[in-house]
Amino acid sequence: MVRRTRAEMEVTRATLIMTARQVFSELGYAETSMDELTAQAGLTRGALYHHFGDKKGLLAAVVEQIDDEMDKRLQAISDNAEDPWDGFCCRCRAYLEMALEPEYQRIVLRDAKAALGGTSPESQRHCIESMQRLIRNLIELGIVDDVSPESLASLIYGSLEEAAFWIAEGDESDTRLAHGITALNLLLRGLQRAG
Repeated sequence: MVRRTRAEMEVTRATLIMTARQVFSELGYAETSMDELTAQAGLTRGALYHHFGDKKGLLAAVVEQIDDEMDKRLQAISDNAEDPWDGFCCRCRAYLEMALEPEYQRIVLRDAKAALGGTSPESQRHCIESMQRLIRNLIELGIVDDVSPESLASLIYGSLEEAAFWIAEGDESDTRLAHGITALNLLLRGLQRAG
């Protein structure tokens, strides 16, 4: 048996994720066979089993990678905003707009929901904690009424996540996005401290 170096193992893992991401995006998770996927990657089913356990494990790794990228994009919106409130609002809207991106829509909002029940609890927790920090800052600045940042972050994140699923599942995603953003703007206006 040939022993692989750590670097070779990392390359194999990355190749499987990259290939799966492309194939899942094009064909969908359910229509992708492990044999076709591993052949396209130039690897064996054994490599897939070794790194991910099964096809669901590979999907979970792809979703994690996409979620990480999405989180970085959202964080950049908050970090680069001149005004914290505008940054928060733009970040929330961007989350909904991502529901129209074909790869995110198909893999995360459709396939992962069907096959995995959605994103991982760790990913959800990370998103909520990130939102809590933003909300805590908005409260300290006197922009948002003094409420529990934890409860408000959970409420907003849950609303955004469900709205993104709703946008992605319909045939009229553009119309759903427009309606979702209108509702989001109404919701966000209600958070601002009067005066």
